[in-house]
Amino acid sequence: MQRMNRTFSLRVAAFLTVGALVATACSDGNSAIDAGRDDAPAAEPAPAASDPADDAPAADDTPPATDGAGEPDSDEPESGDPATSDPAETVTETTVSPLAEYPACTPTALDGVDETVDVTLWIGLAAPLEEALDSLADEFNASQDQVRVSIENQTDYENTIDNYFNLGVGERPELLLAPEFVVQAFAESDTFVPVQACMEATDFATDEFLPRAIEAYSYDGIQWGVPFNVSSPVLFYNKLAFEAAGLDPDSPPLTFDELEATSRQIVDSGAATYGIVVDVGRDSAAGRFEQWFGRSSVPFVDQGNGRDGRATEALFANETGLAILTHLRDMNVEGLSFNVGENAGGVPAFLKIADPQEAGAMTVSTSAAISQVLDALDDGLGNGLTGDDIGVGFLPGPSDQPAAQVGGAALWIPADKGDVASAAAWKFVEFLSLAQSQSTWAAETGYVPIRTDALDLDPIKSLYEDDPRFRVSFDQLVAPVTDPSQTRPALGPQREVRQVIADMIAAVYDDPSADLQQLLDDAESTSNSLIRNYNELN
Repeated sequence: MQRMNRTFSLRVAAFLTVGALVATACSDGNSAIDAGRDDAPAAEPAPAASDPADDAPAADDTPPATDGAGEPDSDEPESGDPATSDPAETVTETTVSPLAEYPACTPTALDGVDETVDVTLWIGLAAPLEEALDSLADEFNASQDQVRVSIENQTDYENTIDNYFNLGVGERPELLLAPEFVVQAFAESDTFVPVQACMEATDFATDEFLPRAIEAYSYDGIQWGVPFNVSSPVLFYNKLAFEAAGLDPDSPPLTFDELEATSRQIVDSGAATYGIVVDVGRDSAAGRFEQWFGRSSVPFVDQGNGRDGRATEALFANETGLAILTHLRDMNVEGLSFNVGENAGGVPAFLKIADPQEAGAMTVSTSAAISQVLDALDDGLGNGLTGDDIGVGFLPGPSDQPAAQVGGAALWIPADKGDVASAAAWKFVEFLSLAQSQSTWAAETGYVPIRTDALDLDPIKSLYEDDPRFRVSFDQLVAPVTDPSQTRPALGPQREVRQVIADMIAAVYDDPSADLQQLLDDAESTSNSLIRNYNELN
C-alpha cells in the first residue's frame, strides 16, 4: 500500500500537531487582533470579565465594514414646480463597488520594478509542514525572478496572530497564514487587503475551488483570504475491532444512530472496552458542535451564520442543540464512549485506541493527522496496531449526508506594505493556488486540495487511488453550499464562544443528570454576552 513519502520520524506526541495548531488561541486573555488595529485599535473582544491590556488604545466607534453600497441621500430637496424643473439636474444612481472602501490590490505594480521583491510569509505550522511549504517556495523562486519568498515560522497560530498585531507595520510580513476562526476579526481590523480585489484584477477564477473552502473566508460579501491548508474532522477506527465484533470494517457509521449501534456491538462483543473516544477540547469537541449544526443546515448564529454581517446572537439552544447533547450524554451514560478530557494535541484519544487494557475502537480528529497517525503506528507506537489496521470514515453526525465544514487556514495579504509588496504577495498566492501546487502540497502533508482539478494530477491522483483513506475528507467537503448555515459561523469572539461550548459539553459528561436544556440556555446566554461585548467594543 503506497503512502506519501516521509523523511522524518514521528513520535506519539506529534500525532496531532496539525490539529493542535488549528486549536491555538491568544493566551494572555486579551485579543491581539483588536489591540493591533492600525487606524484605531479596539478593546478586548474576549469575555467581558477580561480586562483590556493597560496600554491598549481606546476603542474605535467606527462601524464594521459593510458591503460598500451607499444608500440614497435622505435629505432630498423639496419638489419644485414641474414647469420650472430642470431635467438636466436629474441624478443618475451609480453602483459603488463593495471593495471601494478597502485597500486596493494592484498586481500590475510589479511590472515596472527592476529589482527582485522580497516577500516574507508567516506561518504557524509543524516542522514537516514547514518543510513541504519551503519546497513549494523554492520551486516558485526558481520559476521567476520578480519575487523571492522566504518563510518564517512563528511556531503556531497563536504566536502568528499575536506577533502580527503586536508589531508595527514595518515589522509585519507581506503574507500571513491564518486560521478559520479569525475571519470576522481580521476582516474588521482594517489591516488586510481583501483578496477579492486581487482576484478581480487578475481574473482569478475559483470555479474549481471547493465551495466550502472558499466561502469559509468570505465575510460580509467579500472574499478576504484564499484557503490553503484545508482539513476537516474524520472518523478514525480500529478495523480489527470491527472485525472482532462482526462488523464490516469497510462500512463505518455515518449517523448518530449508526454510531451508537456500532459502539454497542463493539462493547457487547468485547472487541473493545469502549465504542468511541471523545473529548471536551475547545477546538475539537466545540468545533464538532458547530459542525453538527452545519450538517443539519441549522444556523449557529444569526446574520446568515455571521457571514452576511455581524452576528448579534447565538441560536444553538434549540432542538438541534438538545439532540446533540442528548446523544453525547446517552453514549457516555451507557458506557459506549470514553472522555479523555481536553485531549491536548489529540494524543490522548489515539493512545486510548492503542490501549492494551481498555481500548476505544473509534475517535474523531482532523484529517490532517492521517499520515502522522499511520506512520506513527507503523513505527511501532500502537501496541501492535499498524497503519493498515486503521480505517478512516466520514464524520458521524445527525444526518446521513456526509458533509463537513473546513478547518485549516488561509492566506491573507496585510495592507500598508505598499502596492508592490501586495502585488508580489498575490503572485505567490496565485502559485500556491495552482492545481499542481495543491496536488503536491496535499500529497506531502495530508491536507485536502482546495480545488477539484488537482485530483487529476499526480502525486495526489495516485495517492487517492492507492489509499482512499486520504480522500475521505475531500469527499465530505466537495458538496456545494446551499445554505449559509453549512459554512462555519463567523464570529469576532469565536474562540471564546467555543470555550463556552466546550465547558457545556464537559458539564454533560461530568453530571449526566444535568438539565440539558438549561445547559444550552446558559451557554447561549454567555455566548450572547461575548458577542455583545465584541460588537460594542469594536
